[in-house]
Amino acid sequence: MAIIHDEDAFQVMDNLNEKGFSVTKLASTGGFLRSGNTTLISGVPKERVPELIEIIEKRCKSRKQVASVSTGHGNGEAYVPYPMEVTVGGASIFVMNVDEFKKV
Repeated sequence: MAIIHDEDAFQVMDNLNEKGFSVTKLASTGGFLRSGNTTLISGVPKERVPELIEIIEKRCKSRKQVASVSTGHGNGEAYVPYPMEVTVGGASIFVMNVDEFKKV
């Protein structure tokens, strides 16, 4: 399972499909900016895990982006948006052992 930035999703999925990996795409939200992410799920044999991770690593690079961040704490303070440089992209990859996997 990998959580990646929305902007990287289709390229990663295309690259995985080209190499014979089946992948399921789920929309997700999270992180500091609560921006759109994509969660990819793929069941693969243990020996192919490094290949899958390598594809994700090549396509999901962290990058700087200017985002509008709001100030204020919700206790009567005004929310004032201001630009701030943040790091987006990259990937969070989880490798889990599965007792059984069947594709039907």
